[in-house]
This record gives sequence, structure tokens and C-alpha cells, in this order.
Amino acid sequence: MSNSKDRAATKQAIRASLLALEEAELATAQEHYRAFLDDAALGGREGHDNSDIAESRENADLAAAFDGPVQTHQARVDAIEGLDFSPADTVRPGAVVVLDGRHFVVAVPTTRFTCEGTEYMGISTQSPIYLALEGLAKGDKINRAGRALTIEEVF
Repeated sequence: MSNSKDRAATKQAIRASLLALEEAELATAQEHYRAFLDDAALGGREGHDNSDIAESRENADLAAAFDGPVQTHQARVDAIEGLDFSPADTVRPGAVVVLDGRHFVVAVPTTRFTCEGTEYMGISTQSPIYLALEGLAKGDKINRAGRALTIEEVF
């Protein structure tokens, strides 16, 4: 990154991409939850046979199973919204770290995503890679699985 304005703009774009990714995951989890919850409701007719009741219970169980992912993704959205994404010189929550050509965002765990043509992956502050990198700066090295890795950039 050439200057602090570029870094700040890039970090805000990364934050927006990260937030959009998690909001999409949240929306999908909510859709699944609602669909199974709706399917769990027995219709208004008088009698229901054992098959209807069993299917209703199964859909209620599936809806309950989707409640966990809804809560997880909501917590991740909240965490991203609360993070300090200002430029950083050391690895901390909200920092972007380039480690041997791979770009990590210290925020929440995510799948890989692309922002401005660069591929990133979100990592949590509980992940082993973050714990090894915490507080380090550009040029510092860590040893992972017998291999020396160099921090190429932190911003």
C-alpha cells in the first residue's frame, strides 16, 4: 500500500465486503429457518394423521437446527460492525495481514472473498494463526508446521 489514504480506503472496502458476505450468510440462514418453521405449522383442518404430525415435528427440529447458524451469523455481523478497521501497524482485531502472499482479515472466520481484485479470508481472534501473529508487525516471522512465514504487510 502506498499511503495511509489508500490503506484506509482499502480497509473500508474490505470491511464492506466482509459485512456483505456475513449479511448474505445471515439472510440465507434466516430463510432456511423461516421455511422449516412455516412447514412445521400444522394446517387449520380438524384432524392430522401421524404422518402430518411426524413431518411437522421434523420440520420444527430442522428449524431449531437453523436457529444456531442464524445466531452465529448475527453475532458475526455485530462483531464486524463493532470492529476498529482503522489502519494498523501491528496484528490486532480489524487488521489486514499479508502472510506469505495470503491476505487475512482479523475479524470473524469466513470463506474466501474477493475485494478490489484481491482474495481475503476472515480469521477470528481465537484461531491458531491469529494467536501466532497477534502483536507482530511487517517483517516479523512465525514458524508454522516447520515452515518460516514472513509477515509482508499489516494495515
